[in-house]
Amino acid sequence: MDTKIRAMLKAARTDGWVMEPQAKEMLRAYGLPTTRFFWAKSAEDLLPGAKEVGYPLVAKVVSPDVLHKSDVGGVVVGVRDDREIEAVYQRMSGLKGFQGLLLDQMVRGIEMIVGSKEDPQFGTVVVVGIGGTSVEVYKDVSIRMAPASMDDAIDAIESIKGRELLEGHRGREPANTEKLAQLIVAFSQMAFDMREEVESIDLNPVLCDRESAMIADARFMLKN
Repeated sequence: MDTKIRAMLKAARTDGWVMEPQAKEMLRAYGLPTTRFFWAKSAEDLLPGAKEVGYPLVAKVVSPDVLHKSDVGGVVVGVRDDREIEAVYQRMSGLKGFQGLLLDQMVRGIEMIVGSKEDPQFGTVVVVGIGGTSVEVYKDVSIRMAPASMDDAIDAIESIKGRELLEGHRGREPANTEKLAQLIVAFSQMAFDMREEVESIDLNPVLCDRESAMIADARFMLKN
């Protein structure tokens, strides 16, 4: 890990988790693809940030006190213009610990989850599965040890029961599983490198289409 990532992890230790803006910065430092984003820390940052990201966009609350953003109305999808983003900012500024809005590029694709956790027997393991809200219902995941090779990543993808979604289910375009496998390999190395500091990482969703696999949301939980 480089010194910038170590500093981010150290700064987040008080809260026990890494907020999304810093989480995406760390992912990018490892060469992992994320959606385009801007952290609007103040009302003055808001419109320039929205212009940089581009409408329509996703607005998410940034707060060390809000781990599950959707539970408190901290995510708005499809913000279309300046008036809407200003209204969202005003509403979310009342949430506990408010530190601004993360303005995020809207991307469509098949939702996957890629994550890691520390297993007491096997050490750092990587979890791959169908993402979004479906992951809690179907629990359709495969697990591989980190760091994973390209063969490991491909095998993990092919082991998912719902892999037909990636293959062009019901007339949809197939996803680029090679890009997804490359993401899994790079992520597994990152998780392995952070194993002394980080208990678990969730990338959910990772959005996959025929061109790319891109991380839309990320959460890092730190060790006590």
